[in-house]
Amino acid sequence: MSQQPQQPGPYGYGYPNQPPGPPPGYPQYGYAPGAVPPGMYTGDPNAPYGYDPYGRPYSDKSKIVAGVLQFVLGTFGVGRFYIGNVGLGLAQLFTCGGFGIWALIDGIILLTGSNETDSQGRVLRG
Repeated sequence: MSQQPQQPGPYGYGYPNQPPGPPPGYPQYGYAPGAVPPGMYTGDPNAPYGYDPYGRPYSDKSKIVAGVLQFVLGTFGVGRFYIGNVGLGLAQLFTCGGFGIWALIDGIILLTGSNETDSQGRVLRG
């Protein structure tokens, strides 16, 4: 008996009638078609940089920049002015950042917190 070579199916590589993608039971990697990775510009004016996993829109401001500004120039309230919190920025300006202690703690909170928002209520990008 002679064995005939198996012809590739319409999906290729010698496995007949196999759909493209991972075999059943294996996870699908990557993003769904049309999905935007987190932090990328979407064109949505309400969420210029997409949405976080909880559905809250990301801000165009960065929490890293805000935290570093708060560490370096926190006695002037620059980190709070950057994210649009003018009231807190003025309070830090007039109190010299709470004699430096408030500015230091606020910088740590801005860098490590996940719920800090800008003046429009959007979550800061990290």
